Amino acid sequence: MRTNRALRVLLAAAAVLLAGCGLQSGGSVPLPVGPGSIVADPALRGVPITVGSKDFTEQNILGFIIEFAMVAAGAEVRDLTDIQGSNSLRDAQLSGQIDIAYDYTGTGWVNYLGNETPVPDERAQFDAVRAADRAAHGIVWAAMAPMNNTYAIATSRRTAERTGVRSLSDYAELLAADPAAAATCVGTEFSVRQDGYPGMARAYGIDNGRAQKRIVQDAVVYQATADADQCAFGSVAATDGRIPALDLVLLEDDRAFFPKYNAALVMRAEFADAHPEVARIMTPISRLLTNESITELNRQVDVEGREPEEVARDWMVAQGFVTKE
Repeated sequence: MRTNRALRVLLAAAAVLLAGCGLQSGGSVPLPVGPGSIVADPALRGVPITVGSKDFTEQNILGFIIEFAMVAAGAEVRDLTDIQGSNSLRDAQLSGQIDIAYDYTGTGWVNYLGNETPVPDERAQFDAVRAADRAAHGIVWAAMAPMNNTYAIATSRRTAERTGVRSLSDYAELLAADPAAAATCVGTEFSVRQDGYPGMARAYGIDNGRAQKRIVQDAVVYQATADADQCAFGSVAATDGRIPALDLVLLEDDRAFFPKYNAALVMRAEFADAHPEVARIMTPISRLLTNESITELNRQVDVEGREPEEVARDWMVAQGFVTKE
């Protein structure tokens, strides 16, 4: 299955290149499903729907969940998951290369809409993004999930016990006193996003120039932080399955800097208005996407080595939304 996954990634990359030329492209849905509680909807029968996602485990799982739901509803679904980075996914959506994806309210509010101050309440953050993005870009947000994949700084349990660092304020104090003791592995995107390290440093009075940051691929951060050989701390996504598997501890964001990152459906307004059935079908699915459930699905991929499409399909079957074919 890993060979199939690699081929899918190559096809998705090629599709994004074609999208830059103004062409629609995409692959087929990787696994067949049949109807469960989701049955063929006459309004969606044969409707072409291209589903996108970003290029990390959770996003691929969420993308496949949409695909399997839409297949069961009777749509003609194209797979354009695994697009590299938030901005590329957003550009593909704005240009009409994809019709629907799950994205995160914090990313919408800060990265896409350019706000610097997050809205503390999850629902209020969603409502603010939904209103502003439709008005500014004709983008509809719908079916918000309880899961909140916020950014966080993590450390190993033994490092937390040794240093006494339990919060980001503790981390800032340790860094000021001994920068080497607070060496931090930072993911590439987190290192430059204003809702990432630069903004966190401002909020907690961290001297960015003194901070010993090692910018690495996101996948490297978790094991490096657990081993504590390269880094005592690391930037993580709060719902990543490797956090419990590696016994990492999330530092408390005691100044409430990080925005809420609830997953929600994102669609262009003309698509959402033409096909209201999509949000109706996806809403009960989104309700079941809690931090606990998505962390477990992520763990099955990143720790057990399962394919994200299999994990997504099996979860949809277990919840009764679809059946295996």
